[in-house]
Amino acid sequence: MEYLKLAVENHVALITIDHAPANALSSAIIQELAQAFDQIEGNEDVRVVLLHGEGRFFSAGADIKEFTSVENGKAFEKLALNGQSVFERIESFPKPVVAAIHGAALGGGLELAMACHIRLVTERAKLGLPELQLGLIPGYAGSQRLPRYVGTAKAAEMLFTSEPITGTQAVQWGLANHAYTDEELLPKAKELASKIAKKSPLALKAAIELLNYTKNDSFYKGVERETVLFGQAFDSADAKEGISAFIEKREAVFKGQ
Repeated sequence: MEYLKLAVENHVALITIDHAPANALSSAIIQELAQAFDQIEGNEDVRVVLLHGEGRFFSAGADIKEFTSVENGKAFEKLALNGQSVFERIESFPKPVVAAIHGAALGGGLELAMACHIRLVTERAKLGLPELQLGLIPGYAGSQRLPRYVGTAKAAEMLFTSEPITGTQAVQWGLANHAYTDEELLPKAKELASKIAKKSPLALKAAIELLNYTKNDSFYKGVERETVLFGQAFDSADAKEGISAFIEKREAVFKGQ
């Protein structure tokens, strides 16, 4: 794999995203995540998965420059469906998945983290869904997962303002489990993963299956509708302006078209 590193130690698989400078979630990385989980599922020595980012960030978002090569909204829908499928598989994966988040988990990076079963963060980490700043909406089920963790009102605030919250706030809001210093994060994450790895793999698998029953039909209908609206947003003039503004490092001027 070009953008991921995979190592197994003491029944814990450590997946490290390594795509400098921001670990942006390109289609290639999402595909490699699918491949990594394929490998892990068939490895009986692995009982827990720990997901981390190399460098300054967990993942600072989707690969926006890749968006400029997408031809139209229908192709953008396919992009969303692919990401949704991989992230849904992570959330229903039969082995616990822990995300260790430092620096930033924004956009697709936060959507990936929200698909994990447990999130540990640094106190100063930035977590958010800034897609509306680009004239877009979340496309990897972020619109459906975020309200499950923080409630509708706080999810609305995060979406409408595009402003991230800190790791400390994420714990207070229910988006993350624990916040640590930068130095503590990975050791604490490995400690938690090791503790979980001592449990029965069969019991863990059953517990994960039961937790996923909390996702009702409206969740999946919302994810399906998100895909359609994701493609429609991409076809708008506002999205073209938002993406151009991001690449040109200026403020977007939206006209509602």
